[in-house]
Amino acid sequence: MDKFKFSLTDITVIKSVMNRHGVTFRKSLGQNFLTNPDVCPRMAQEAVRGAARKIGVIEIGAGVGVLTKELSERADKVVCIELDGRLFPVLNETLAGYDNLTLVQGDILKIDLHKLIEENFDGMDVCVCANLPYYITSPVIMRLLEEELPIKKIVVMVQKEAGERLTAAVGSREAGAVTVAVKYFAEAEKIFDVHRSSFVPSPNVDSCVISLDLTRRGDYKIDNKDLFFKMVKSAFGQRRKTVLNSLSNGLGIDKNSLTSALEKAGLEPTVRAETLTMEELVELSNKINELR
Repeated sequence: MDKFKFSLTDITVIKSVMNRHGVTFRKSLGQNFLTNPDVCPRMAQEAVRGAARKIGVIEIGAGVGVLTKELSERADKVVCIELDGRLFPVLNETLAGYDNLTLVQGDILKIDLHKLIEENFDGMDVCVCANLPYYITSPVIMRLLEEELPIKKIVVMVQKEAGERLTAAVGSREAGAVTVAVKYFAEAEKIFDVHRSSFVPSPNVDSCVISLDLTRRGDYKIDNKDLFFKMVKSAFGQRRKTVLNSLSNGLGIDKNSLTSALEKAGLEPTVRAETLTMEELVELSNKINELR
């Protein structure tokens, strides 16, 4: 079957296709039209860049297939996980002719990703590429990272504010708990901004595309990883408080013991979480672990 011959960023063309199949986008699922023709080629090129062998891509959410098409033209294999089953007739039309593409209906937060990768990408470098709905950005990224999947890179479009937080330097005012988590698993970089006018209907915020390189993760000597992430969540959850106060509440450890741990880590009791570097957070976590 021939490939779709018209532009998937042409709003008139896409509305015509969707009308033929009786489909409308749902705001509740973060669905909208991406009409800027430059965005998806750049995302797809970034996703496959640097692959040392055959490249497989997991896409999260196809929409009408704008990004899917660009990925399918550059990668050896693409598996797209789409939650909304109503879109499959549309995708079967817009993505017809790409024999290296597999569409899977499912929820990215529930599907067995280890099994999916094992069954589809044997011998390939694997990356994830997606235009993520704003409301599931952090849960999706954290699932991809925490499961320690055999993937090399994550390239995603997210709300600009979220992207700047995810790629911020640990120890800066923009950093949060998710920044620290990302830093533990990967090296994060903002690739380019995407103005709100790139979408129809136009959202109220701008977006950006970020890349998380999982091959460049830091070598952090954390004695108790569960405690480390619990500590980080507690420290940044009450960021206006000193670390002493936020951790005393969050970890249930008395302040005298925490003061001792802070001093052993070379930190003042008045320090706040947003000023701590990754290395200082790791050292503090290890000293708190010694209290147990």
